[in-house]
Amino acid sequence: MAEKTFKEQAYEALHNVIDPELGINLVDLGLIYDAKLTDEGEAQILMTLTIVGCPLTEWLADSIQEELKKVPGVKTISIEVTFDPAWTENMMSREARVELGIY
Repeated sequence: MAEKTFKEQAYEALHNVIDPELGINLVDLGLIYDAKLTDEGEAQILMTLTIVGCPLTEWLADSIQEELKKVPGVKTISIEVTFDPAWTENMMSREARVELGIY
């Protein structure tokens, strides 16, 4: 079996970060847009939030950092929040939509 890419490892780790309001992880919510690891060991996360001014922004960033620290090769972590494209319910996994009753 091939070794997992950093992006796969990062997404796996970020499945452990659960949005406390919705009870669903950030990956299934569709909030994580990309994950890269530089040659210097910087994990670069591109993500969005469900709403601008989300009160959980700092909590989510801390939780993301906690989980990514466990991924081999990660020395530092930077998180960029973007609203382009804007998040919509269509970005959620099928499982997340079913769990929230959105069809």
